[in-house]
Amino acid sequence: MKAMVLGAPSAVSLEEVEKPNADGGDSVVRVTHSGVCGTDLKIFTGGIPAQYPLIMGHEMIGEVVEAPGSDSPQTGARVIVDPVLYCGACFHCNIGQTQLCPNGGLIGRDQDGGFAEYVSVPPKNVFAMPDPISDREAPLIQVLTTVKHAQDMAAITPGDTVIILGLGVGGLLHVQLAKAAGAKTIIGITRSAWKREVAADLGATLTLAPDENTKQLVLDATNGLGADLVIESAGKLSVLAQAMDLVRLGGRVLGYGIHTNTEGALPFYDMYFKEIQFINARAATDKDFAACLELMGSGIVDLKPLISDVLPLDQLDQAMEMVGTDAPQRMKIIMEHV
Repeated sequence: MKAMVLGAPSAVSLEEVEKPNADGGDSVVRVTHSGVCGTDLKIFTGGIPAQYPLIMGHEMIGEVVEAPGSDSPQTGARVIVDPVLYCGACFHCNIGQTQLCPNGGLIGRDQDGGFAEYVSVPPKNVFAMPDPISDREAPLIQVLTTVKHAQDMAAITPGDTVIILGLGVGGLLHVQLAKAAGAKTIIGITRSAWKREVAADLGATLTLAPDENTKQLVLDATNGLGADLVIESAGKLSVLAQAMDLVRLGGRVLGYGIHTNTEGALPFYDMYFKEIQFINARAATDKDFAACLELMGSGIVDLKPLISDVLPLDQLDQAMEMVGTDAPQRMKIIMEHV
């Protein structure tokens, strides 16, 4: 089969590799569409360690072509793949924290992933998709599962004021789920005027650019208190520091963006003085996938505005360059495999 193989940091090429099969008990999925995200970029550049050669890709949908048993979607089923691998037997798995399984990993990082014609995955990681969800939108459901998992941990309650720092794909999904959770005031902050417009269309009650007036405008909108919850969705240490500045006394900061820094400066005294509750989310569980597929059927979440580019799979190197460029109107890049 053809696959985009990462041979070294920032070096990916189209190669002919062996097609996976179901002999080891996995399901085999013919991948039709996949998504590219910031995690892929960090793996691509070497910011997230990986063993080479590697086929990246963890946001993928397709059609089952081999199924080892009857307990998962069968041949011909249109499916989405949960990329989080877990053993099912350890302490964390037994208490429902499969995303933290020390024996697990991530498809596309710890084993070959979806930037290929076919991918091999455990049957428990395959979920049948409802027909109304389009092929181009469907890879975004994987991102939605991580957003839902994070917000479930942060426990938004009706009437909360929520700030989302960073209005990329994850940030705009946070806007939609915060609205669905009953947040009274949702403030989206980003430098991109275009993304601020999209956020307003999707439910943000106020959008701001990050400048010297941002904090005062937030205080004006929150009766001088600050936000109940600030979601850091940019993966930048300076933005995490801003989250600590904008949260109210006794409020919550949700770290959603991925940080690969090993050191840096933060307002640590604020952490103590404001008695900030820190929440960090890493991935999602199979329950999050089931819940998000149900959400998609309800019409609460709109994925269409979050797709900005569609490219053929053999242009993955170009897609990586695009993800790494701070273009004001760039959102999710979808790779078409067929």
